[in-house]
Amino acid sequence: MSIRIHQLAREIGMENKALMEILQSRGFVVKSVSSTIDNISAESLKEEFAPKAEPEKPEEPQADAAPEEPEPEKPKGPVLPEGAIVKSAETLRKEKEAAKAAKAAASSPPASPARKTPPPPAPPQPAPAGPPKAPPVPQSAPPAAAPPKASPPSTPPPAAAPPRAAPPPRPPAPPAPPARPVPAEAEGAPPTEGGDAQPEAERRVVHVKPPIIVRDFAGEIGLKPFKLISELMEMGIFASMNQTIEESTAHSLAERHGCLLEVHHRGEDSQSAKKKEEKVDVDDPKFLKPRPPVVCILGHVDHGKTTLLDTIRKSNVTAGEAGGITQHIGAYQIQHSGQKITFIDTPGHAAFSMMRARGANVTDIAVLVIAADDAFKPQTDEALKFAQQANNAIVVAINKMDAKGANIDRVKQQMQEKGIAPEDWGGETVTVAVSALNGTNIDDLLDMILLQAEVMELQANPDCPATGIIIESQIEQGRGPTASVIVDKGTLKKGDALLCGESYCRVKSLLDENGQILKSAPPSTPVKVLGWSSVPSAGDRFTSEKNEKAARRVAEDVAYQRKKEANAKEEPEGGKPAGGPTIDDLFAAIESKQKKCLRVIVKSDVHGSAEALANALSEIESDKVDMDIINVGVGNITKNDVTMASAGGCCIVGFNVRLDNGVQSIAKHHDVRIIQHEIIYELLDQVEEEMAGLLDAELSEKKLGAAEIRQVFPTGKGRYVAGCMVTEGTINRSRIARLVRGGEVLHESSIDTLRRFKDDVKEVRAGYECGINVEGCNDYQEGDIIECFAVEEIRPSLR
Repeated sequence: MSIRIHQLAREIGMENKALMEILQSRGFVVKSVSSTIDNISAESLKEEFAPKAEPEKPEEPQADAAPEEPEPEKPKGPVLPEGAIVKSAETLRKEKEAAKAAKAAASSPPASPARKTPPPPAPPQPAPAGPPKAPPVPQSAPPAAAPPKASPPSTPPPAAAPPRAAPPPRPPAPPAPPARPVPAEAEGAPPTEGGDAQPEAERRVVHVKPPIIVRDFAGEIGLKPFKLISELMEMGIFASMNQTIEESTAHSLAERHGCLLEVHHRGEDSQSAKKKEEKVDVDDPKFLKPRPPVVCILGHVDHGKTTLLDTIRKSNVTAGEAGGITQHIGAYQIQHSGQKITFIDTPGHAAFSMMRARGANVTDIAVLVIAADDAFKPQTDEALKFAQQANNAIVVAINKMDAKGANIDRVKQQMQEKGIAPEDWGGETVTVAVSALNGTNIDDLLDMILLQAEVMELQANPDCPATGIIIESQIEQGRGPTASVIVDKGTLKKGDALLCGESYCRVKSLLDENGQILKSAPPSTPVKVLGWSSVPSAGDRFTSEKNEKAARRVAEDVAYQRKKEANAKEEPEGGKPAGGPTIDDLFAAIESKQKKCLRVIVKSDVHGSAEALANALSEIESDKVDMDIINVGVGNITKNDVTMASAGGCCIVGFNVRLDNGVQSIAKHHDVRIIQHEIIYELLDQVEEEMAGLLDAELSEKKLGAAEIRQVFPTGKGRYVAGCMVTEGTINRSRIARLVRGGEVLHESSIDTLRRFKDDVKEVRAGYECGINVEGCNDYQEGDIIECFAVEEIRPSLR
């Protein structure tokens, strides 16, 4: 929006020419009275000059005599008709700002009424001697002394108006900052005002965060936006209300208006807040209270870990697992003898080693399950190593004590060899023989776990902000990204803001292992959290933030930093020779081009399984085919996955997931192979078969038979047929034959004719005579050998 100059002049009560001169002196590009200026500048001019026109109106009725009527037309002689504008517009604006600053500082309250009130004694008679008595008051400007009695009789009335409109020298101490320019007409005041600067301690502190918006900043320092825009124009900065200004400009403007500006950059608040939080020691012993133990079930596959946990929980988890083996990590809580125990069940398959390590790292006590009829196995040794590295207290449960072939002493002997001798053999490891199927000695095992926890004196602070570890994460239908967590400190409640790497969350709901809604989760409580922005990484720690906005800001910063680091790694290293690639690099590039590569997109139902599957795929060893994992995701296979696979020439490997509607047809259209299975080792075998399918088949020659030429028979038109005796194997008409003479192959082609006497036959066995014609061959001699053979394709292997 804008306004024309002649309209603005009419509203202010000013001549068009005078207003144009003022605008041109302030840097506006105006060529005629029809030019326009913006509304903000127009409002500023109205506020600046409109009050000046008001004092002139009461003077007109004071001249009652008829001769004073033509006064409004006198301005045509001089430049400006009104006394308030005789001075330059810049001077008037600065005088008014100085008066406002003096009023805001409240340092000279009496000066304000004197500023606004013009000299009241108006000339009562039209005689020329009346007006000169008023002007002497402002003529002695700086000290504001008493007006002299002598009045020049010859002074014309129009000249009396300018002094009357110059009261700025009266304020004794306007507290304007040193950066503000002082009007040239008030030169007498600045020398006496320099020492009255406002002390820094008394300044109002203004806190802002970048970007600094003109509108918001004006409100912070107590100015109207258009006034701030006018000041920016004086500084040569043209900005609208919604634009930003530099920090240095904001500092100078704040100082000009008696404020102390503090700019808080992004990240400084969170760092200072963290420092303040760190000052409070949440682990002070006076805040700690006993908490339940977290127990991890570890061991080899099929040694009865999940069955043992089923018996403890009185449920049946293995019935829901494909193939009867655990392929997910789960957390549960039970009560025994009035005390709570939190259990974590881990997979036993070799592919899930990272999940077992994660389970060992978040627990206090590790229950090592060993089958009495199978003793120690590779995953048993691995689980023991994880427990020892995590510094867990170890309790050994010797399962299947009543099975056929059970040998408990053999297990204890191996325990002693591994450095974890049982208590009854003079060691320190608590050992309990149990039967998960029959429930034998289960209570004894739980008592030993509680006894071990009592010795460890497990404690945590339930009143601090909640922190914990992500046990497992996934995308659930209708719920979106969810995560199973264990709280290790504080109490988690609905509505809390959580942060975990690039993912953040405002807790929408808390569910226990049975799907029941919980109001809060104290330390050592396993709970499923709903409301995540994306699937958090299993094994990462989560922390509480002030609110969701702060959590999102930190998550965005983390994502930006990780992306920046990833881009930095992809950049070429500066240490490479300046001469370009070497010969070795060239041969390596050629070899990599010739080598086959299977590109895959991995999708799984939960994050831990996806991570384990990706690691298992990357560990497939082959000198002939490389494995390239393009992407790892959680959730069902979608159309976007098929599109990505088609663009990258990949196949999709899905573990325990389903296909979205329409995915099968799109995959068939784009010729994208989808490999799915619910059991991980079956899935790995299928992927290896797919890798082997990329290799070219190897051809193998198999000799079927041979025949010796005994006589050559002409058939007319210059054609000949070889009369042969089959000496070994069989001669088949549909096979390939080669003519050999003196150990040298003369011709190789398929058998065109095979006859016994006058009949065409399909094959002739050894010991029988026959007539043979090899296609394209007409040079037969007695004693030549015709060999018949088959070419078979041998399926290549990866190794």
